[in-house]
Amino acid sequence: MKKGRMMNRNNLSRAPLIGALALAAALAACGKQQDDRTAGQKLDGAIAEAKQAGADAKAEASQAVDKAENKLKDTTAAASEAVSDAAIVTKINAALMADDRLKATKIDVRAEDGRVTLTGTAPDAGSQARATTLASAVNGVKSVDNQLVVARNG
Repeated sequence: MKKGRMMNRNNLSRAPLIGALALAAALAACGKQQDDRTAGQKLDGAIAEAKQAGADAKAEASQAVDKAENKLKDTTAAASEAVSDAAIVTKINAALMADDRLKATKIDVRAEDGRVTLTGTAPDAGSQARATTLASAVNGVKSVDNQLVVARNG
């Protein structure tokens, strides 16, 4: 019995020491560094980090808006150009239909970036030249490629 009592006393006296060592090992294992900053300093650091994150997000959003604006401008310019080409074709066709010598002819009018191409037949060389003159007079036309063929009589 005496031997059993001694074992219990030794175990009891070692328990706080073992507990303290276990706690120290657990804290060391966590790998957390002690932060000696005050609560105010920690708050200031968090605010600074939040401000930086906000500034970064604002810069990214600004870049995205700029990119979208540029795409919109490009798309608008392309659409405007397409509308302009369609308007040019419509105006040239109207001018050809209003001309007594050319209204009965089959002339195909195409426009791309203001460059007009005329294909088909013209009744004579004068009418062929007149088609170029009428097409050139339309606002927005940069050039006219007259590929009209003069019809042969007979």
